[in-house]
Amino acid sequence: MGRLIHRTAPACTYFVTTKTWQNRAVFRVSEVAEIVVTRLITCRDQGAYLLHEFVVMPDHFHLLSTPADTTTLEKAMQLFKGGSSHEIHQLRGHRRQIWQPGFHDWTIRDGADDQARREYIWMNPV
Repeated sequence: MGRLIHRTAPACTYFVTTKTWQNRAVFRVSEVAEIVVTRLITCRDQGAYLLHEFVVMPDHFHLLSTPADTTTLEKAMQLFKGGSSHEIHQLRGHRRQIWQPGFHDWTIRDGADDQARREYIWMNPV
């Protein structure tokens, strides 16, 4: 199966979903989930993207974000996923795969689409 091609355009907001390797519930461990959240905030603070909404579930993650002008969506996800994997490996003392390769993205089309994706994120834990 080939790699997914991601549409990227300047100043676009994306709804992104990514899963853990083999759908393992690695984020049920609070320390591991905290690493994911902290890494997400760190990448935002470093200017990789604007962070609008997110939710961390036991085996997947949803994000509503606008990459910075100098950062592609792929690079933003690489910074987030790669950095969080590295920190989780340090904490847990293992080298197991954390994330499935790649991610799924949806370009936000308009205000109604944005609101629908936000509500999806808000309701995902329910």
